[in-house]
Amino acid sequence: MRIEKLNDNKIRIFLNLDDLKEKNIDLHTFMSNSIETQDLFLDMLSMAESEVGFKTHNYKLIIEALASSDGNFILTITRIKPETQLSSNANIIKPKVKRQSITPNKVVSIYKFNTFDEFCEFCNFINTGSLSKCIVKFKASSLVLYKNNYYLILNNLKLSVTDLKSFTYLLSEFATRITNEELFERKIREHGKIIIGKNAILTCLKYFAN
Repeated sequence: MRIEKLNDNKIRIFLNLDDLKEKNIDLHTFMSNSIETQDLFLDMLSMAESEVGFKTHNYKLIIEALASSDGNFILTITRIKPETQLSSNANIIKPKVKRQSITPNKVVSIYKFNTFDEFCEFCNFINTGSLSKCIVKFKASSLVLYKNNYYLILNNLKLSVTDLKSFTYLLSEFATRITNEELFERKIREHGKIIIGKNAILTCLKYFAN
């Protein structure tokens, strides 16, 4: 990781895959805005303050990210005072001590199952495999019926990099991942029917799966 100060209000941070590995973050986890990625971003801000004097307290930040063809990442971070008006469409965040102020309060993943039986089959499979030990970590999950499909909503998965890889790979065998998760979640919660409101996987195993 390398930090370059462009001026008093702008820095550039260079990351490579080895930097991610040191934090036990793989490319999928980094791109999905995971809890680990949030922690990495906080570490980068702390390092920027100690190395180049780039303080972010009481500032808004504009974050511009660029992925190069060689697998490296370049983050350009510009700080502005809250009252400054912007015409740009760049992503703006308010850094605070709490992690939730930097990114949305929850990290959402949504997967579509064609039938309820397919969801039950997935639950049975995960319960008999190596990921069975992780089922207790899926409490923040729900199942929603929308337009004859079943959607598993997962919030804040706190899994190791290895388990997350296994879990997402397994899910892809049974379901299709939905993009624009936050917008789609609001849509299906408003127009869909909640089948299992919480702890969807464990509830399915208890009452529906064989």
